[in-house]
Amino acid sequence: MEQNNIILSFKGAITSELLTSVLQIMEAKMDDLNESTKTKRKVFNVLVECLQNLYHHIDDFEVTGSAEEISKKKSAVFLISRNDGFYRVVTGNFLLDENVPKLTDRIDLINSMDRSELNAFYKSVLNNGEMSAKGGGGLGFIDIAKKSKQKLEYNFEKVDDVHSFFTLIVKIEQL
Repeated sequence: MEQNNIILSFKGAITSELLTSVLQIMEAKMDDLNESTKTKRKVFNVLVECLQNLYHHIDDFEVTGSAEEISKKKSAVFLISRNDGFYRVVTGNFLLDENVPKLTDRIDLINSMDRSELNAFYKSVLNNGEMSAKGGGGLGFIDIAKKSKQKLEYNFEKVDDVHSFFTLIVKIEQL
């Protein structure tokens, strides 16, 4: 972990208490690293959005098998690293294969936009007022891209006949 400059990593169930603790830990770590207020704010904002995505959007699906298999597919991972002038927030969770195309299309659309297009898209989605089944309006990835000012990196790894593992990597430049 030290060789890869990993500041914090976690694997397990995501709870609201965990989110609060992670944010407190990261705030203290960035203070210890003497990060600029601007960098702290950007990293913190992206981290909040990424963790909320994990908390709110882990697919609800029936998992059968051993306790270990059930625990594995119902958990998520995240890590925060700092190197080469960037913070990296990496999140990962299982999801149903049927959701992969929609998620891929959404991230690819966001990645295809320049700054002004992203701002206009954000306002359009915000004013649209549609809410997903999970209560969000679809602003999460847009907000992450706006705040990080970077393209969102992602990957889907097929796990079994109906599940894939989704990994999101967000880079935030140190200022």
